[in-house]
Amino acid sequence: MTTLDELRKELAGNDRLTEDLRRVAEKPDTVGGLFPAAGRRYGREPLLDGWTTDEAARALLLAASPVEQVLAVYRYGDTAEKLAVLKALPLLPIGDSAVPLLEDALRTNDTRLVAAALGPAADRLDQEAWRQAVLKCVFMGVPLSGVHRLAERADGPLGAMLGAFAQERQAAGRDMPPDALALLDQLKEA
Repeated sequence: MTTLDELRKELAGNDRLTEDLRRVAEKPDTVGGLFPAAGRRYGREPLLDGWTTDEAARALLLAASPVEQVLAVYRYGDTAEKLAVLKALPLLPIGDSAVPLLEDALRTNDTRLVAAALGPAADRLDQEAWRQAVLKCVFMGVPLSGVHRLAERADGPLGAMLGAFAQERQAAGRDMPPDALALLDQLKEA
């Protein structure tokens, strides 16, 4: 997983970002104005490990902000901004304050938000909420390959849920996604 230090190195020399980080450190509520403008202010070029310049800058802005500002940026953000917050969550020292953001993303019908909520920050979800989220991925067609620690967290109750869902799909004449069938087979063997 990419670290904040790696993102800082990638953006070293971006004077505008350096100045904005100083502004956020002095006055944390300025992050609310800087966060939406990240693409215009810092660019959108690809960086390491699937990060872009604006996402990396947003992660650094959030890291310089108190938890309340992180929550507000997510709450009032558009989809791209919410995705950036979700991607940054594992890098931020906000602990279980991340859970309401994950739960909000999982209540949406936006496959991008659902997938992002099941990244590394999903470790904060309790097992029941996590199982429901995995089932939602299957229902929505979100690839299970993006679910962080799927093999480690998958358990018998998830297998039962997937089995019942597979029966419903079969009764309706619908196919189950291949990755869900593979997971179901693995759980039956365990």
